[in-house]
Parts: sequence; structure tokens; C-alpha cells
Amino acid sequence: MTELPDLTAVELVAQYRAKTLSPVEVTEAVLARIEAREPELHALYAYDPSAARDDAKGAEARWHAGEPLGPIDGVPLTLKENIATRGTPVPLGTAATALVPAAEDAPAAARIRESGGVLLAKTTMPDYGMLTSGLSSFHTTARNPWQPSASPGGSSAGAGAAGAAGYGPLHVGTDIGGSIRLPAGWCGLVGLKPSFGRVPVDPPFLGRVAGPMTRTVADTALLMSVLSAPDPRDHLSLPPADLPWSSLDGSLEGLRVGLQLDSGPGLPVDPATRDAVTAAARAFEAAGAVVEPVGPFLTREMLSGLDTFWRTRAWADLTSLPLDRRARVLPYIAEWAAGGADLSGVDVYRGFARIDAISVATLRATSSFDVVLSPTCPVAAPPAEWASPTNDPARPFEHIGFTVPYNMSGQPAVSLNCGYTDDGRPIGLQISGRRFDDIGVLRAAAAYEAIRPPQRPWPVG
Repeated sequence: MTELPDLTAVELVAQYRAKTLSPVEVTEAVLARIEAREPELHALYAYDPSAARDDAKGAEARWHAGEPLGPIDGVPLTLKENIATRGTPVPLGTAATALVPAAEDAPAAARIRESGGVLLAKTTMPDYGMLTSGLSSFHTTARNPWQPSASPGGSSAGAGAAGAAGYGPLHVGTDIGGSIRLPAGWCGLVGLKPSFGRVPVDPPFLGRVAGPMTRTVADTALLMSVLSAPDPRDHLSLPPADLPWSSLDGSLEGLRVGLQLDSGPGLPVDPATRDAVTAAARAFEAAGAVVEPVGPFLTREMLSGLDTFWRTRAWADLTSLPLDRRARVLPYIAEWAAGGADLSGVDVYRGFARIDAISVATLRATSSFDVVLSPTCPVAAPPAEWASPTNDPARPFEHIGFTVPYNMSGQPAVSLNCGYTDDGRPIGLQISGRRFDDIGVLRAAAAYEAIRPPQRPWPVG
């Protein structure tokens, strides 16, 4: 029998509506799960069980009266630490940040509150969100519930760990190069990087999105129906659109599918990952899709240029800090950022220009396909203490060749589980789609979810 913390948000809302479950009893069960697992996993920041209980009582009263606030009223959830919540400091994963309480809720937090979500806590992240890891100078290192010696990924590290461990069904991460999809892949979750601008963020920045991390495609779609509501603070957001988030039925028959197994630069794909993604492509084919290979379109010059620009941006941020606070930054991040200290303006501009080159190359390479399948990450989760799969600040982005192109092009992309390594670590399949076709990506993911091999039990204890 499924325990309460492991019910999906869709199931919870249905039971709230039928009055067969209460948000109070569900929240208490989730808090008990957190108390049992959190001493090992370190997924949470600003954990506030008292406030969660108050939120749950309010939701219980609304459901009893038949007047829920929104689609996720009474559902326990978390928000990534860098998504501001009123009154809570936003450390950005680093001990270098002054802990000043946030003045207001960020867009995602505001939409969650307006819909009645029960906020359990924020989730941990690495320094400035620039690692595929839970390693942080501020938070205790987050760990992967499937194998606590392994990384949950990042930078939405705590969100990945919380989702896999059953800290409620809904979690919100952010992603500028893979930070939702990579931990989703390593933690066996569904993680959607929406189209750029689909979910308002504050402050907006090129390539940055917020999006859901859940256990099912239906829960991701449900959360998107809340997160995608407009907010005037994001001047880069898309025009408001009434999308059919709950309409996930769709056939793979005749779908034009690309299969990419080589990202170009970066780490080679592990054999177990290659086999799992290839098997997923064969499942698409067996269901009637037309699958064709996609060659690499990212180049070393593109990836290195992006690294140059991001290093310079990080160095600019660090040099604005007082020396005593700058000294608290995680050494890996400090060393990486220092690579941007002596670059010329021409070097930085050329690095920035690679972003547009990545976008153009990605759109051209994928234009003839409805969706493109690839590994989310070429390798399985490394040790929890490693900052990245190379653990080398001179080679920081060798693992994002499949994910980062879609941040730059703005296309939607989702990760969901497609298999396991011999020692039980999840393997992520990425499904990317056409610009603005978030619904098409989710429908393809839901169709694959229905035909993929049986999933192993969640690592809930």
C-alpha cells in the first residue's frame, strides 16, 4: 500500500476533493518522512514544520468548505533556495552571502502561495548554483537517496534529493545549463526545463528558467499550470497563454523523433547510459514513431566560449564582495571564477557571442523533428563530495553538452528515468521539443512513461 508521502499531487487533490484524505494528515506524514531521512540527505534549508502545519490547516478548512484556492491547495512542496520567499534570507548556496530576509516572494513562490501549496522548506543548492552537485560552502552537502554516497546532481540538488525521498510530490528548481534536468536524471525524477519565459522569474537572465521536479509527468503538468501564470516582474517572459496542461494524452504514431547519442565536446556517454537511451528510442519506434539519428551540433568553441562568459560574470560578482566574505566562497568556485579575472573585453564578447551560436546551431539541428531524445547526462551520478563529474574547475562543463543547448535556444526539454546502472543509480532520458511546445514535450514524456520498463521502488527509507 502506497504511503501518504509517496502519493502523487494528482492523487492527493482527487482525495482532498472526495474528502477521503486531509491536507493535515498528509502533511504530518510528509514531516515524519523528512524527520527520518533528512539527517542523512541534507536536502532542506529553512525547514519550517510549524508554518507547514498552519498552511495545511488552512487548506483543510478550504477543502471542507469546497473552496480550494487553486489546483495544488493542500499539497506539500518545496522551493529551491534561490527562489525568494518573503522573510527568508537567500544565501544562493554560499557562505559569502549576507543573510538579509527577502522583501517579497519571487514569482514562483507567489504563485504557490496563491494556489494554497503547503510550503515545507526551501531546498539546498551549491555556491551560486554553478555546480552539478550538492557541494556548498553554506549548506551541508546534499546526498542522493538512491545511493547516499553519490551526488543528487545540481544545482537543484536538494530538490532532487527531496523528490526521490518523498518529501511531498512537488518541488520547484531552476535551470540555466541543466540544473533541473541533471538532478532529475540522477534522482529518477521528471524534471522540466520549460520554454524560456514560460515561467516568470525574478530577476530574469538569459537562459535561466524555473520549473517542476516531480515523480510523474502528470504532476509536472499540474505544477506548470500554477507556475506559468504571468508576473510583471519578468520583462523577458512569454505572453500569457492558456495552455492545456492537463491534456497529456497523445500517440507516438508518426512522431518525428531524433536520437542524439554524441553531444560533441565533453565526456563520452557511458555504455549503460547509451544502452538505456537507445532502448528508449526503440520503444518510441515500436510505438510508431519515426526515429532518425542526430549528430553533434555543439562545438568545443561554443562550450568554451560559454565557460568564458560565465566565469567573467562570476568573477564580477565575487569582486563586488568584501574580502572577508569573498574568502568564504567554495574554493572550487573561487578558482573557476578567477579564470575570468584577466580576460579582455574582446575575449568576453566572443564568449558571449557563442550563446547565439549555440542557439542557432541547436534550432537548425533539431528543426526537422517533433522531439529529440538524448541522455540527460553522459555519466551516472559521481561521488557526493565531487563538485562535478570531472571534479576539475578547469573542465567544469564537460557533462552539460546535452542539456545546455536548450537553455540557450529557449526550447523546452524534460528529463525522466529510462533505466539504472548496475549498482542502482538512475539514468535520465532527455526529451527536447520545438520552441514553445511545452505541451508536446510533456505528451511525449507521458507516452514514454506509460511504456517504459517497470520502475524500481523509490528509496524512501
